[in-house]
Amino acid sequence: MSCPEGPTTVGAVLFDRDGTLIEDVPYNGDPDMVRPMPGAVAALRRLRAAGLRTGVVTNQSGVARGLLTLRQVTAVNQRVEQLLGPFDTWQICPHGAADGCACRKPRPGLVLAAARQLGVAPRACVMVGDIGADVEAARSAGARAVLVPTPVTRPEEVAAATVVLPDLTCVADWVLEQIPGVRASSGDTPPAEAPATAPSQAAMTATPRRRVLVVRTDSDGDVLLTGPAIRAVAAGASHLTLLCGPRGRQAAELLPGVTDILQWRVPWIDPHPDPVDRAEVENLVSQLAAAWYDEALIFTSFHQSPLPMALLLRMAGVARISAISEDYPGSLLDVRHRVPAGIPEPERALSLARAAGFSPPAGDHGGLAVTSDLPEVTGLVPPGPYVVLHPGASVPARACPPPLCAAMVQALTEAGFQVVVTGGPEERELTRRVAGTVGYDLGGRTRFDQLAAVLARADCVVVGNTGPAHLAAAVGTPVVSLFAPTVPYAQWGPYGVPSVRLGDQDAPCRGSRATECPVPGHPCLSTITPAAVVSAVTEMTRHVRRGRQDTEGAA
Repeated sequence: MSCPEGPTTVGAVLFDRDGTLIEDVPYNGDPDMVRPMPGAVAALRRLRAAGLRTGVVTNQSGVARGLLTLRQVTAVNQRVEQLLGPFDTWQICPHGAADGCACRKPRPGLVLAAARQLGVAPRACVMVGDIGADVEAARSAGARAVLVPTPVTRPEEVAAATVVLPDLTCVADWVLEQIPGVRASSGDTPPAEAPATAPSQAAMTATPRRRVLVVRTDSDGDVLLTGPAIRAVAAGASHLTLLCGPRGRQAAELLPGVTDILQWRVPWIDPHPDPVDRAEVENLVSQLAAAWYDEALIFTSFHQSPLPMALLLRMAGVARISAISEDYPGSLLDVRHRVPAGIPEPERALSLARAAGFSPPAGDHGGLAVTSDLPEVTGLVPPGPYVVLHPGASVPARACPPPLCAAMVQALTEAGFQVVVTGGPEERELTRRVAGTVGYDLGGRTRFDQLAAVLARADCVVVGNTGPAHLAAAVGTPVVSLFAPTVPYAQWGPYGVPSVRLGDQDAPCRGSRATECPVPGHPCLSTITPAAVVSAVTEMTRHVRRGRQDTEGAA
């Protein structure tokens, strides 16, 4: 079972009810039939003792089917609290699958409502459940998910989950391990002080930390996804240099924690590489050697090898090198880290930082982030609330057909939304076509930092799997993801913000990593309807505006 380390801050743990906290009795309206799941009482006691808020988010479609009354649901919930203790919030969806509500899991409504009532950011919530709908609801809300399988859990749901644990005792262990200074003991009494042990070789080698080089040499989106790990390294370094490629330079300039930037087009990473030039390679090695880095961390995606870069770093005299590598590294790596498949890219990178001896600073939220010093963009965007639609993508296979994007802009406008259409300088013709006569065309009119500011002010961003999706996540804006399933959504979807995924995730291109669509008609994205986009945007903006109202009311 996989159990990667996640971001450090946890404020609340939300539980599915049936099959997670209590035994699953279909459409149960009888309090006398409530039986806690093994370990539930002790797990909840430990979580509450650590100061965590707890809540229940549960689908009760038996009400819509006429098999239960809300009074019966309430009676069962009261019995749950008698047995398991009081919860800080109860969120219940009484609707059926055909009702199209925003609250029924796997939609994020229940999780977002629970976070809002608890006064906790969704990214600081952990959602625990026994089926894929629980995991998907958490991800769509920007929360973390833990799957505790039961006999009804499907194998594909287990395979798609990032964190899979066998029982609630292990859930409590895992959650408490995410909180600095909290001992994850499973006993009912404080454990005896453990005898002192020698620090690990990795920890001894990692200190004292001085000049550190981190390497992430692909696109803007990849650089943004590495941000939480880079902040962790920066917390333990006196000087942090980021070696990036030209496609990631503008994102690198927005990352907190970076002291300076070194740029090089890496011939084994760049999608359109020039021939290997010996003089350029020797020049890079000379620059690295002159900088006297004490250690380096090489961040890669799951399909990339860190070993060519590790060889150059060894030639430059870097004494300690860490990377994730399935291939045998020989003497190229000092810390060879391995992770299970399917982990979200930010957590995958952060796990390498931890393995190298770097932990996130206290209070770090663990999500994507950019500098708060963004430019003023009042003159670029319309007055009042707006949503952004970004029609382009870094590779054609992930881009929605332009006529469909234009229809989305038209439908959103007719639904009462102001729509800003964004794109790079090379996408001016695309954004002009998509914006039409009703959208606000910003194609080619924004630098990357200005685009970040435009996205930060938006209520929602409609975008494919491309850099601006991760930039939206980094500025905390919800995302309607037009996601082509060429790569797994669990790894590459918007991280740490509320999101809704649209697109046929079972299309023939699934898992192909294709850059050009291999299927005529682009069915994974061309089947999205403008009405579905309007519905998803309405759902996301409703939560944003309700959150603003709550904030203004509290002020």
